[in-house]
Amino acid sequence: MKRESVWLLVRRSKSLFTQNLRLFTTIPQDPRRKVMEKNEKMIKDVEKKITRVLLCGYHFPASNQYTAEYLQNHSSIKVDVLPLEEVPNAIGNYHACIVKSMKLDSNIISRAVQMQLIMQYGVGLEGVDIDAATKHGIKVARIPGDLTGNSASCAEMAIYLMLGLLRKQNELQISIQQRKLGEPITDTIFGKTIFILGFGNIGMDLARRLKPFGVKVIATKRSWASSAQHSSEIRNDVDDLVDEKGNHDDICDFAAKADIVVCCLSLNSETVQPFPILLQSSKLFFYYF
Repeated sequence: MKRESVWLLVRRSKSLFTQNLRLFTTIPQDPRRKVMEKNEKMIKDVEKKITRVLLCGYHFPASNQYTAEYLQNHSSIKVDVLPLEEVPNAIGNYHACIVKSMKLDSNIISRAVQMQLIMQYGVGLEGVDIDAATKHGIKVARIPGDLTGNSASCAEMAIYLMLGLLRKQNELQISIQQRKLGEPITDTIFGKTIFILGFGNIGMDLARRLKPFGVKVIATKRSWASSAQHSSEIRNDVDDLVDEKGNHDDICDFAAKADIVVCCLSLNSETVQPFPILLQSSKLFFYYF
C-alpha cells in the first residue's frame, strides 16, 4: 500500500473517531434527569395557566362554599380563602380577588402584581381604592343587586326592622318574659310616610313591598332621567310606586315630612353629607343599606 493511501486511511479513521466521540459526549449520563427536567417544565407551564382566585376572609361562609363548589370541576381555577390579616402578604400570588368587607388600599393593591380583577359580592366598593386599581391596570367590578336577589333581601330586612321598631320588639319580648299583657303600647306602619333616600334597585324593591301596607312613599334620586331611559313598563312601575319624587336638594324637606327614613345609598364622602342635618330630627328612624 502506498504511503499516501495509508496516510489518507489514518486521517479518515481519526475523523470518524472524533465524530463518534462527539456523539457519545452528547448523550446524557442519566436519562432520568432529562425526564425530570421535562416534567418540571410541564408543571411550570400548567401553573402558568391556572387562574388563582382569592376570597378575603372567612365571614359569609356560604358564599365561600358556593364559589368553591361551583368551580370545583374547573381544573384551571384554584380558589383559596385566607384570613384578612394574611391577604396583604399573599395577594401577589392571585389573579382575581373577591374583596367582601376587606379594605384594599393603594398599598395592598400595589402588591397585587398578577391581579387582573377585583370583584365584590354585591354592590359595595367603598373599601376599594378604585383609582389605585385603575393605575395598576386592574379591573374592578360589582354585581348589581337586581341580578342576585340582594336588593330583595335588603328590602325585606328594612321592612322587618321598621316593624320591629314600631312594634317595640325588644320591649315586647321583655314583657312576655315578665308575663305582662297590654304593654308596651306599640305603633303601626299603616298610614306612615316613608322617605326612601336613593331610589336604585334596593329602593325600588322596597317601595314595591311597602305599597300593600298602606303607606305613602316619597323618594329622592340623583337623576330620575335614568329611570326614564328604561322601558315604558319600568317607568310606569316607578310612577305607581312613588307618591312624590325629589332630588338631592329636597332631602331635608322630604325628611321633615317623613315618619321613617330609609337610606339606600353607597357610603362615600358625597352621600354622608346630609346625615348630620337629618339626625337632628328625633322622630325619624334611619336604616342604611
